[in-house]
Amino acid sequence: MTSSGLTTAMVRRAVEAPPLITEVDLPPARHFIDGNFVEGSTDRVIDVVDPCSEAVIARIPEGTAEDIDRAVAAALAAQAGWARLVPKERSELLHAIADRLAQNTELLARLESANTGKPLAVSTDDVGQAIDTFRFMAGAVRATTSLAAGDYAENHLSVILREPLGVIGVVTPWNYPLLMAVWKIAPILAAGNTLVLKPSEQTPLTTLKLAEIVADLLPAGVLNVVNGYGPTVGARLAEHPDINMIALTGSVGSGRAVARAAADSLKRVHLELGGKAPVVIFPDADLAAAASSLRVAGFWNSGQECGAACRVLVHESVAGQFIEQLVGEVRALVVGEPQAGEEVEVGPMVSKAHFDRVTGYLERAKKEGVRVAIGGGAVDGPGYFVAPTVLVDVPEGAEVARQEIFGPVITVETFTDEEEAVRRANDVPFGLSASVWTENARRSHGVAARLDFGTVWVNSHLVLASEVPWGGFKGSGYGRDLSIYALDDYSRTKHVMHNHER
Repeated sequence: MTSSGLTTAMVRRAVEAPPLITEVDLPPARHFIDGNFVEGSTDRVIDVVDPCSEAVIARIPEGTAEDIDRAVAAALAAQAGWARLVPKERSELLHAIADRLAQNTELLARLESANTGKPLAVSTDDVGQAIDTFRFMAGAVRATTSLAAGDYAENHLSVILREPLGVIGVVTPWNYPLLMAVWKIAPILAAGNTLVLKPSEQTPLTTLKLAEIVADLLPAGVLNVVNGYGPTVGARLAEHPDINMIALTGSVGSGRAVARAAADSLKRVHLELGGKAPVVIFPDADLAAAASSLRVAGFWNSGQECGAACRVLVHESVAGQFIEQLVGEVRALVVGEPQAGEEVEVGPMVSKAHFDRVTGYLERAKKEGVRVAIGGGAVDGPGYFVAPTVLVDVPEGAEVARQEIFGPVITVETFTDEEEAVRRANDVPFGLSASVWTENARRSHGVAARLDFGTVWVNSHLVLASEVPWGGFKGSGYGRDLSIYALDDYSRTKHVMHNHER
């Protein structure tokens, strides 16, 4: 529902379209431990729900600490053999995994869309990026660099070795189930580690399918998947004494819980958490290009994206013109089910709980006097659809401008000068990503340098590449995904010094 006179989004439904998936497409509804799909230690199950129809499409076992212990034992037993493989051998196996994903692109995209409600274009892009991540890591592991061997102390030769950490525990989120799993799996395996992964209980299907389609390529125990809830399965991963690192992509709350649980065993922690990306638009910016970019960067994956362009700070002199162009772009967005056509750009929220969370932000904002330029609330069901929304007249410090809504919502604030823009852009608990829009090269360099975010785009937003790192500052966590920096994160250095005096 929206305010009077505003465009109300309609959900494009699939009419007489075949179902996205059938029973034969589903992965085994079990855990994947030591190279096989196995039953859980209890009979409890978790419903997996299609967010477009609210129908249950699968039931997976609810994992326990005992299931994690079995998986960690398998990973520990497999680790030494996996680590002994030379980089060429691990690289060839990663390429084989990439080939297998490529052969199953269409199936994986349909399965991802059925589980998450994503438009098929988004799911297909996810699979393509997953393939590229494996291929990049397959190449990078054969070309790692380090300090040159040499005499740094007289008559003593120093050699720097790079070793795997051991067994890595991984917790992945519901917004990019396959891609975020691969962002962890590829560098972890490339570096010579083994792993136990807990997918989101809401969106486990493509992770289990990945395990199924690559099961014959990897030695048993190298990759393990245990389903379940964070407070049980995730907590056991974080505290397990035989796990050398816990890596999580998820909420700030989940990150804090994992870091606390990891503290007792002093294991390493890798956290990619939330974001609230400011989009700083100066008077000389190409406003049409900015509005067009935000149509994608603000609403990709229905805004369920930690780097989404969700918080616009636009100079007051061009704010009215920019808002008009942005609203025009948002009005043209097509909301719908994945199988309702290639034009669909925005799908549902992933779950009823998240739908309630997003609409709650919108209701509170309206009560606080924030003006809805377009959208503003739920779209008639079934399904967890929220209308693409632009909120304007947003005051400094407003909840919707500081907290991560994680839905199809862009807020617009105004500023008067560069100092104010930088101060307010940085005045959020997160530090994952930001963008600067200006035709002034000096300003673009200067402002980007002062923004406290792990990635800053200039005249674009949400453009990623496997070669460059992704990760944040402040409440967005620490550690880096993608790039050679991820290989560094999942490795340790050892200095071996030889006395060769004669």
